[in-house]
Amino acid sequence: MPELPEVETVCRGLSKALLGATIVSADAHRADLRFPLPKNLVSRIKGKRVRAIRRRAKYILIDLDGGDTLLMHLGMSGRMVVLKEETKPGKHDHLVFHFSNGAHVTFNDPRRFGLCDLVPTRDIEKHKLIKHLGAEPLDGGLTSEFLAKKFKNKKTTIKAALLDQRLVVGVGNIYASEALFDAGISPKRMAGKV
Repeated sequence: MPELPEVETVCRGLSKALLGATIVSADAHRADLRFPLPKNLVSRIKGKRVRAIRRRAKYILIDLDGGDTLLMHLGMSGRMVVLKEETKPGKHDHLVFHFSNGAHVTFNDPRRFGLCDLVPTRDIEKHKLIKHLGAEPLDGGLTSEFLAKKFKNKKTTIKAALLDQRLVVGVGNIYASEALFDAGISPKRMAGKV
């Protein structure tokens, strides 16, 4: 599963290719991924300009004119492919977006664990997938004091605490393991004792 650095990289790449472009059309080659696609997704995003592309945890947020945000998650095997020429969709190319600047963005997801939702931008922090999320590691507030406070009374291992998206977002198995190894901390050590 892509972790925070990979999703941040995807967002930056999409920003470079799509910021300011308008969605001319979109193709949904199936009605669902992990969850059903939003009703009338294609018609609701057609003609909307991309105002911003950002990340919250492991979610890609594409803010559109008109006050809506495409909320996307890559799941286990999903990827966003940006092409300058339209190509015939492959077997796992479930969503294809066509932009005014000539870009074609394909959401490819062989396992279909990814998702796409359309949410009013003003309500994004209230969305059921977003509202419980914890601190962002790249926002500057993730200090040793912050972590000590969050982990103080935890009766779980340090690795499980790092993976708890309600505390710190975007950290997955690989980065938690690597960070603990680098710090010389056993992943089995209790979080409240670190």
